[in-house]
Amino acid sequence: MAGIVVFGLLVWVILAGTLGEEQGGVPEGTEVIPTGEPLHVQGEIYGPEEIPAGGPHSPIWANCGFYDQPIEAENAVHSLEHGAVWITYRPDIAGSEIAALRDLTSPRAKILISPVIQEDPLMATAWGHQLSLDSTDDPRLQQFLNEFAGSLSAPEPGGACAGGVGAPVN
Repeated sequence: MAGIVVFGLLVWVILAGTLGEEQGGVPEGTEVIPTGEPLHVQGEIYGPEEIPAGGPHSPIWANCGFYDQPIEAENAVHSLEHGAVWITYRPDIAGSEIAALRDLTSPRAKILISPVIQEDPLMATAWGHQLSLDSTDDPRLQQFLNEFAGSLSAPEPGGACAGGVGAPVN
């Protein structure tokens, strides 16, 4: 009988440890997006409703953090080059969703969040990857951040996420 109890406890400890772990890897539904060369160019490259996942961009990156106003895609792409994740949200999403997005940012996180007129409520973008989401409650959002925020697969993964342009509101 004691052996069964010990075995049961051992199984419970193993399962409890693995269930609490954060999921890793590229989340299901993530699209691989072809990117151009990571060239620094001057001027407007992208339209106001474009969410590029790489390619030519501004020589100055966007400071990571939460924005309640649109930012220039050209600067955001430079942040992606540095290993940041850019989460764009439709401006009409619920206030609770916006609050949850704000909670994702911190001074050291390589996360950039801004509104964009877009079809899906949320879009997570990393260099060469995008994931459409309906809600911040979708566990794939955290999985995407775990996989790509600070990723070494970005062209300049050690690049800064502060000291560029923009004033996040968080």
